[in-house]
Amino acid sequence: MMNRLHTQPTLQEDILSAPTHSVAAAVCTQRGDAFPHALFAPLHYERNYAYPLLVWLHAPGADERQLRRVMPQLSMRNYVAVAPRGTHVLDDDADCGGTGFAWAQHQDHIFLAERRVFDCVDVACRKFHVKRERVFLAGAGCGGTMALRLALANPGAFAGALSIGGELPRGLAPLAKINEARSLPLLLMAGLESGRYPQPRVNDDLRLLHSAGFAVTLRLYPFGDEIAPVMLGDVDRWLMQQICPDASGAS
Repeated sequence: MMNRLHTQPTLQEDILSAPTHSVAAAVCTQRGDAFPHALFAPLHYERNYAYPLLVWLHAPGADERQLRRVMPQLSMRNYVAVAPRGTHVLDDDADCGGTGFAWAQHQDHIFLAERRVFDCVDVACRKFHVKRERVFLAGAGCGGTMALRLALANPGAFAGALSIGGELPRGLAPLAKINEARSLPLLLMAGLESGRYPQPRVNDDLRLLHSAGFAVTLRLYPFGDEIAPVMLGDVDRWLMQQICPDASGAS
């Protein structure tokens, strides 16, 4: 797929500081199960329609409640969404976001993240009418890296994967299933001024994926590591292109 440079102006307000009142009723945080997670019900939910499912892996320093910040800017109607909590507990001295949770790229954490993701898919499918062939993995920062890793390791389980400011995973053979994974649509998004995912690393990841035969879309933005509304609008459009190539993705 063609790469393109997104040239819209930098947005001053990070989506993480956006108001939540409009989505509070649609997002329910579940803590009574084996692990905390959040579920999102689309507005005007139709029981007879099989919705695409978006599994969101939050940014470092956040938790599953980031879903209520993300969905109003992504789409309030197009998807059922679910978000597990990260596997790694951060403290005040952590380099990747202070207090909160993150997704560590160690074997035991990868195994636990995979289990949480598939448990979340099962929970969402029990509570809502979800189309199993339209499950997408998405994340920000280390959540984006984990989303790519799990999708590449389980290409038959997902319809696509995207990362906002999270690099391609390294170590522990992320491309072990390259033959099956080549057909998996991938979206990489990064800020040109990002300190977490600098441009040389973006270029390296793009070259690697292209040389491996992946269909990857790269979108670059003129700001740093924030999750901006313009990014989430582009995520919605990309997802709708995978679901229905002629759809505009309007929310």
